[in-house]
Amino acid sequence: MLVGAAAFSQNASVSGLISWKSTGKASSETEIILKYTSHKCKTDKNGAYELTNIPPGSYTIIAFTLGLKSTEMEVNLSPGLNTISFSLDSVAEVLEEIIVQADYGSGFGLMHRQSVDGMDIFAGKKNEVVLLEEVNGNLATNNSRQVYSRVAGLNIWESDQAGTQLGIGGRGLSPNRTSNFNTRQNGYDIAADALGYPESYYTPPTEALSSIDVVRGAASLQYGTQFGGVLNFRMKEGPNDRKIGLESRQTIGSYGLFNSYNALGGRIKNTSYYSFVNYKRGDGWRPNSEFDQFTGFVSVGQQFGQKFSMGVEYTGMRYLAHQPGGLTDDMFENDPSQSIRDRNWFRVDWNIVALKLNYVFNPKWRMEMRNFGLFSSREALGILGYINRPDPGGDRDLLSDVYRNYGNETRLIYTYQILGNPSNLLLGGRYYRGKTNRKQGLASDGSDANFTFNHPDNLEHSEYDFPSQNVAFFAENVFQISPKWSLTPGIRYENILTEAEGYYKYRVNNLAGNALLDTNIADYKHNHRSFVLAGIGTAYKFSNKWEVYSSISQNYRAINFNDMRVNNPNLRVDSNLQDESGYSADAGVRGTVQNLFIFDISAFYLSYNDRIGSVLQTDQRTYRIYRLRTNVSDSRNYGVESYVELDVLQSFGIRKPDWKASVFSNFTFQEAYYIDSEERGYEGNRVEDVPQIIFKTGVNLGYKKLKLSYQYSYTAEQFTDATNSIKTPTAINGIIPSFWVMDLSASYEYKWLGVSAGLNNLTNNSYFTRRADGYPGPGIIPAEPINFYTSLIIKI
Repeated sequence: MLVGAAAFSQNASVSGLISWKSTGKASSETEIILKYTSHKCKTDKNGAYELTNIPPGSYTIIAFTLGLKSTEMEVNLSPGLNTISFSLDSVAEVLEEIIVQADYGSGFGLMHRQSVDGMDIFAGKKNEVVLLEEVNGNLATNNSRQVYSRVAGLNIWESDQAGTQLGIGGRGLSPNRTSNFNTRQNGYDIAADALGYPESYYTPPTEALSSIDVVRGAASLQYGTQFGGVLNFRMKEGPNDRKIGLESRQTIGSYGLFNSYNALGGRIKNTSYYSFVNYKRGDGWRPNSEFDQFTGFVSVGQQFGQKFSMGVEYTGMRYLAHQPGGLTDDMFENDPSQSIRDRNWFRVDWNIVALKLNYVFNPKWRMEMRNFGLFSSREALGILGYINRPDPGGDRDLLSDVYRNYGNETRLIYTYQILGNPSNLLLGGRYYRGKTNRKQGLASDGSDANFTFNHPDNLEHSEYDFPSQNVAFFAENVFQISPKWSLTPGIRYENILTEAEGYYKYRVNNLAGNALLDTNIADYKHNHRSFVLAGIGTAYKFSNKWEVYSSISQNYRAINFNDMRVNNPNLRVDSNLQDESGYSADAGVRGTVQNLFIFDISAFYLSYNDRIGSVLQTDQRTYRIYRLRTNVSDSRNYGVESYVELDVLQSFGIRKPDWKASVFSNFTFQEAYYIDSEERGYEGNRVEDVPQIIFKTGVNLGYKKLKLSYQYSYTAEQFTDATNSIKTPTAINGIIPSFWVMDLSASYEYKWLGVSAGLNNLTNNSYFTRRADGYPGPGIIPAEPINFYTSLIIKI
């Protein structure tokens, strides 16, 4: 105890008072930051602050409040207590983003954004920030159970090898390639087509991320109209205090997994840069499931004086996977590792470029412009037929998409005083232009990854162009009525144009299978609509540590390209399909209590009109069961989401900086039903993809740089179609049984060297999270059994 006390006494702490220069009154909610470190805090209602456990030395300490002028001072912190106070001018000034070396470092695995963060408004919204530095898990395979373990209410699909593609949904929204979220990277779009086909075939490596923002339905006013909200991946940045920094992570794991992540970054005068290359391969745990992936990223930022800065980014990803196909229920029960498809392949080529411009006009006005373009493709090759039948041989189906999209999103923030409190007005505009070329025809009868059409000039199924255009204007204003209470109304105008132009093959066969009629049918569809969405949020801070919040916002979701034309024996689409609309509402309380625990407990309600879902139909000619996508009916989703994390040692009054012990709980209870259905058979049925309970809990232990983490995850049973079928011969519909999984991870760092290792699915449970109607199935896609990983990490 004496040795520990002596070691602790060598560190420094600093405290003081922050006041307004003009009035002498205390300034609450002021950011106190040690420049180029992770030490930061906020003042309380009396203007008092304190930073502790700081290595003695010379620092620049900064006091900053949005709407007030920042003040900084060079200080020399001696061991023990240091007292430094500031007075602030009531003039707005923008603080350079480079002052914080590590954005957060809260010690917990989750935090929430401030009311105004950069060029985004989060006031009154349900939002979570995943801190990747606090995630002690399998980052090499983007293990979603561990990465998103503290985000309440997420339903996760585990159907892609080694986390190559992300599939998460929430509140009864399908996890299919995260298509119900507006997915972004550093604030710009990365999905195939943000409007007409918002599926994400590219997911940034979690080893390259600093944090992940998850903002729920009220995000529709700023980021797009989706019901799910926005998912924004924030990439790491190079160190600001040296010209070059290196990070290298080499991972091996079960089933031939090898992952190599290597990054360089730094700052040279006014130029900052960060880049990485990531190579990943594996054999997969089932036959016919090997994969190979390469991802690269580079960003360069330049500061021109005090007012103007710009950044250029490029992301490239190449991915080839052998797909083992799905299973029927009986196959899964007998042997989930088997594969009866050896000719299915999937290939992705993803390229994203972005140019970001920032300008400070004056102390009150600032602007950010995000320009981006996506030039990508994906190809799926194989047998789409019923999985309860063997591969019939012969030619394979080939689906090929080429995406060419570009856009601009410009934001202005005006900071002003109202009733003596700093308020903020956000004005924005967005232009988006997309074009997708989609082809479906027959390819070779071999087993290799030959993505070449047999007859490219006369495809056996269809070829379409899907041009789309979106013009949007949005505004939100944070009215800071008092230091504690804010009101944030918002509005968004949308103008959407979607088209489909091409042909599909119309064929009539006789009983012997010979063609009686074989012709191309020209097809053209045009849909132009415009509308206004509105919403409002409010927040009341009882103290600097916790607040209550509430928001309600309208949502809208356009039908996507898959809902227009696809040739798949397992799936058909209603020709009269309509767009979906509705609104989302949240209310909750969040904060921290004496740095002992962090919490966010909320309720949600989602009103979904003309909801597109899946129902089972029987083909009147062949009597085979197929899945029909149609506007099933309206639905109502509601529930409670909670996250709590407790610092066990501090709660017992044990203050040992070298030791850490925390426990977290993430619990969601939800219900979702169809209502007002024209089909009586669906009225009152449960909405698909809605497990009633999602629960995760875990323990995190640490001593200095040694960390140990255990996690338990449980997901209740869920249906996969509006018919609420239990089991079908083709396995594309049926119930997904409840399941639970345990994960164990450990890591250690010594100076510039680190190691990490772990076991996922510790008890080797057999379970599945998805029934697919197409690739990577069709049928049940089993989740991975017990597997290990170990990583060697170098940071210089």
